[in-house]
Amino acid sequence: MRTLEDQLRDLIAFEGPITVERYMGLCLERYYATRDPLGAVGDFTTAPEISQMFGELIGLWMLEVWHAMGRPSPCRLIELGPGRGTLMADLLRASRLLPDFRSAVSVHLVETSPTLRERQRAMLATSGFEIAWHDRIEDVPEGPALLVANEFFDALPVRQFVATDRGWCERLVGLEGEHLVFGLRAEPEAPLGKPPHPGAIREWPATSIALMKGLSHRLACETGAALIIDYGYWGPAFGDTLQALKQHQHVDPLSEPGEADLTTHVDFQRLAETAAGNKVRIHGMATQGEFLQALGIEARAASLKQRATPAQAADIDRALARLIARGPTEMGGLFKVLAISHAGLEAVPGLPPHPLTPARM
Repeated sequence: MRTLEDQLRDLIAFEGPITVERYMGLCLERYYATRDPLGAVGDFTTAPEISQMFGELIGLWMLEVWHAMGRPSPCRLIELGPGRGTLMADLLRASRLLPDFRSAVSVHLVETSPTLRERQRAMLATSGFEIAWHDRIEDVPEGPALLVANEFFDALPVRQFVATDRGWCERLVGLEGEHLVFGLRAEPEAPLGKPPHPGAIREWPATSIALMKGLSHRLACETGAALIIDYGYWGPAFGDTLQALKQHQHVDPLSEPGEADLTTHVDFQRLAETAAGNKVRIHGMATQGEFLQALGIEARAASLKQRATPAQAADIDRALARLIARGPTEMGGLFKVLAISHAGLEAVPGLPPHPLTPARM
């Protein structure tokens, strides 16, 4: 198989420089189709892989929200980008506390990677549920829905614009000899407001906005809630957040296309404002540490330690610290949590109401 870098060189030589958004899309399509990127031997680790406590608490969150929704049956339980299926497996195990919930929900995984679908199939083989896979959320059957997206929006392609003396010019990926390099479109085209200073970078998450429009419209027209957990910020903000990870180390985003994980930080304000336009309720946002503590992760850790060996108890303490520590580069502070819901759902566990919720619901 020809490398993606070879294919990109041919594409750019034939069509000219491509947008960062298109570059990210092509790289991530190849990356996820050809590997399991998770774990110590992969490129990164997610919260569900650190401890069962994470998925169990998300499961309890789903049970409470389903009850507040009026216990609809049927109800679609959806995960976007489910990785190895670990979060869903832990979530479904926690759902045994409420048999009526298990009878009401059908499980839907939105996943395009054949490799990860097989990992999910193996992980959920004993869950007691038939699992349905979909390439797009639009393919999930209509009806009340509960959705979780953990580290999903960060992997959606973005456009990037750079402030110049001519205005905002889009950042492109082109060729310099045989090497991929960043450049700029010759003419400005983006109405992004006045640049703060030359060289400032503004990211525009067009793919995320389109997804959030569809999701919030679905929740507004039917009923349900969506829980979004990712690393990001409350915008608007300026800066280049495009990063590449390989074997848990940062690498040049252009150096190994299709062989490293590409992500950007999520603009949670943009997601919330997009959802509010469809008259859904906004809940949060909170840091992951605040959210998990509000759901009782420390009590869950203490319960697990009662039945653990000393070595296992130490592992539980380390996992707890990784999930809730709130330093600027720690998972508990870097990751944020936002929920959106049907207008009739006034509160959700662990998250305060947000003032972006439209005044008239």
